[in-house]
Amino acid sequence: MHKLIQTQILKVDRTELWQFISVPQNLDRITPPDMAFQIIGELPKKAYPGLMLEYRVKIPVLGWTTWLTEIKYVVDGFSFVDEQRVGPYKLWLHTHSLEDIGEGTKMTDEVRYQMPFGPLGWLAHFLFVRRTLNRVFEYRREKLNEIFSVN
Repeated sequence: MHKLIQTQILKVDRTELWQFISVPQNLDRITPPDMAFQIIGELPKKAYPGLMLEYRVKIPVLGWTTWLTEIKYVVDGFSFVDEQRVGPYKLWLHTHSLEDIGEGTKMTDEVRYQMPFGPLGWLAHFLFVRRTLNRVFEYRREKLNEIFSVN
C-alpha cells in the first residue's frame, strides 16, 4: 500500500474553497493538460455520496484509460472521499479535507493506493507512477494557488 499526502494553505474562506473542490468539472482545471482529462456523461453540479464519475485520462506509457470513481463519504463543507471502482490501480482511496485556520483554509489530499500486477506493479511505481502522481499533485497545488491568489 502506498500513501501520498499533500497539504497546502490557501488564503480563501473554507466555504468558497469547498464550492470549488466539490464541483467535479473543476477537476479539469487542476489536472495537467498532458493528461487530457475528460469527464464522460452528465456533469453533476456537485459531489454527493453515491455519485459515480466516469472519466478518461491519458497516462504515460499506458495511453488512454477509463476511470470510474464513486464519491463515498461527504461531510458537506469539510471533506469527501472518492474510491476507484474501475481504473489503473488495484485500490485508490482519495480523501479531500478542508480545515479553517487563522489565515485561510488548510486543504489536505490523502491518497492511499495499491498497484496491480504484483512485482511488475511495484516496478512501475518505482519507475514512473510515484513521480507522475507527485507531478499531478504539485500541478494541482500550483493551479489552486493561482485560482485563489490574492491580487
